[in-house]
Amino acid sequence: MRFKEDSIDSVDFILRKDEVLTVILGGGKGTRLLPLTEKRSKPAVSFGGKYRLIDIPISNSLNSGFEKIFVLTQFNSYSLNRHIHRTYSSNSINQKSFVEIIAAEQTVSSVNWFEGTADAVRKVLPYIREQKPKYVLILSGDQLYNMDLANFMQTHLSDPDTEISVASNGVSEEQIYGLGIVKTTEDGFIREFIEKPQDIHQVESCKQPNGSYLANMGIYIFNTKTLIEVLEDPGMTDFGKEILPKAIREKKVKSYVYEGYWEDIGTIRAFYEANLMLTDDVPKFNLYLEKTPFYTRPRSLPPTKINQAVVNKALISEGTILNRCEVHRSVIGVRQYIDQGTKIYDSVIMGLDNYGSFDRVHGKIPNGIGPDCEIRNAIVDKDCAIGTGVKLLNLHSYTEYEDEFVKIRDGIIVVPRHTTVPDGYSI
Repeated sequence: MRFKEDSIDSVDFILRKDEVLTVILGGGKGTRLLPLTEKRSKPAVSFGGKYRLIDIPISNSLNSGFEKIFVLTQFNSYSLNRHIHRTYSSNSINQKSFVEIIAAEQTVSSVNWFEGTADAVRKVLPYIREQKPKYVLILSGDQLYNMDLANFMQTHLSDPDTEISVASNGVSEEQIYGLGIVKTTEDGFIREFIEKPQDIHQVESCKQPNGSYLANMGIYIFNTKTLIEVLEDPGMTDFGKEILPKAIREKKVKSYVYEGYWEDIGTIRAFYEANLMLTDDVPKFNLYLEKTPFYTRPRSLPPTKINQAVVNKALISEGTILNRCEVHRSVIGVRQYIDQGTKIYDSVIMGLDNYGSFDRVHGKIPNGIGPDCEIRNAIVDKDCAIGTGVKLLNLHSYTEYEDEFVKIRDGIIVVPRHTTVPDGYSI
């Protein structure tokens, strides 16, 4: 593999395709993102109006020239598998490239499902070996970032002694408790790794001169030989908790500091804020960069129709109909219908999989959001039917609450998928 300058365009694409295999971890149960993950995995959750979270790592890999991709799936995988199949079929990208799903399976040698991040990769080693990669790039399926992974690879290759590279990102003291924190030497090699510290004193020696801490992003490059070696012990099931702490004692493990935006979508609050951030004038995570587009399923939908509506700082996806309503600092998904007199503020409306009827038939509430509603600080999942005069406001400032129509998590109102909210409902 040969690299010249820092630019993606200067990389030898032919050799890179042959020697690098990307493995994307399809996520665990995602319990902290319930109810959005009640019937789908985290990477399958809608994001930014028209995307799924899985589109982010796949697009990063494709944009960087790494076009041989395995996606490992297990929990609530139907929606994710279907999206990947519809979006990244061999007909839509170069025939020599692929995005393939490897679902958890029972075999003669193992009757157990994936039991952790490292165990998932261990169980698919036979398929990795078939591709004969020199390097394996491991990505998480539920994070937001726009990274030139070719530069990451170039850093990995800059020192021939490097066996493992770990992408890291500077985080504040408040963020360290749910992440793995690394301490590096002056030449960038990791000499200490603390997974999800319980006390600030555990990571005092890891503090950077600017006051931040370097957090493991869950993005790795392994020399394939090294990957096979570190996965030999079947009792070690997780990269962060077990594989990396041992590897830094026995292998040459280097840190690659990524200074751009990175968000681990772990909670309802994090998901909500990441979506609304997209409405900023210049968002930290920018969907409007021509050289690094984010791919998703192509849809043959009509243009958005805006009929005397007020729209301010909002993302409005294709096929949407806004009828004499107001939308402020919100993300509106595909096919969404919003009726007259309704006001939406600071909310994520995920859209509809099909239009259905916009007219009431025998009193039935149609898909979409009815007239004279007010929705604030909410997430409305896909295919919901919101009746007339519904008020989703969290008037009592609940942090946690639920009834048959809504669930409040982290102070955010969530309307679960396929929910019908009756006329006049208020919270």
